[in-house]
Amino acid sequence: MAIDLQATRDIVDVMTGGWKAQALYTVVKLGLPDHVAAGRTTSDELAAASGASAAGIRRLMRLMVAMRVFDGSETSGYRSTPISEALRSDSPSMRDMCLLHGEEYYAAWGHAHRAISMVNSGFEAAYGSSFYDYLSGDPDTARRFQATMNAGNMFFHEVPAAFDFTGGKTIVDVGGGGGQLLSTLLAATPDAKGVLFDREHMMPRAGEHLAATVGLHRVTLVGGDMFTSVPTGGDVYILSRALAGWDDDAVVQAFGNCRRAMSGPTARLLVLDRFVVDEDPSVLPALWDLHLLMITGGAHRSLHHITELLGRAGLDVERTGALPMEHVAVVAAPRQAS
Repeated sequence: MAIDLQATRDIVDVMTGGWKAQALYTVVKLGLPDHVAAGRTTSDELAAASGASAAGIRRLMRLMVAMRVFDGSETSGYRSTPISEALRSDSPSMRDMCLLHGEEYYAAWGHAHRAISMVNSGFEAAYGSSFYDYLSGDPDTARRFQATMNAGNMFFHEVPAAFDFTGGKTIVDVGGGGGQLLSTLLAATPDAKGVLFDREHMMPRAGEHLAATVGLHRVTLVGGDMFTSVPTGGDVYILSRALAGWDDDAVVQAFGNCRRAMSGPTARLLVLDRFVVDEDPSVLPALWDLHLLMITGGAHRSLHHITELLGRAGLDVERTGALPMEHVAVVAAPRQAS
């Protein structure tokens, strides 16, 4: 049988992806992006600054130059690139994302066979605890997780192009976390008002962010549980990446609570998420769906599935819009009595 060299190369590239990820994690853990930016450009200088071995640093930097994380060489000196700049300590979201993926997430993926075989969380197999219980007992990991979520919010600035928030609307961000999405929407829509709704423990963090960005005079902070009720009187309700960890009945309950709380027939629900497809799938949604299984035991749904759940809650999909990084905005209207 003839050897397919391209297939062999493709297999090797996939198999060694974890090595590259761990090498990048080590670069961040050692603080090398900061050290190079500060002018430490040789392995000896980087080793002295990071406390690592100069021989190990030289081998690590060789790979990082090949991966374009850094530029230069041992002879000419190492230089920063846009990738290493994004991983400096003054860019905490990407740095914390790299650390979280290299530690807790990497350990969870080490149990991929068990998680996929049993459709159960790889994180629980690794740590003996659910992910969110673990976060509640480890403030540093919880902080890195929130920063990681913020780093994944690069599509937020495109949401105003997918829906018209003007006209003095009240935007209710359900499960709004630290307030990044709501602040983005309010900054882009000066006549809008906002309600940030999430668990009580998120209120201090959200309040601090919103006060610093758009001002608390434009925002009401409300603590609660979206499966029990949501604030009433909103013109736009948003659920952004908030559904993957919950079963269908719980999601229908959240959708129904939003519908019942709406200001009237012109109000809308926006669901912002990635959706999986079985025909001609793309890598990012499929990969993130498996990642949810590894970390929380959750899953991404298909657009057809979400449409069915919205229908069970008395909402009909009006339209959809594409967002960056393969996210989709689903706009749903309350069903009118015939």
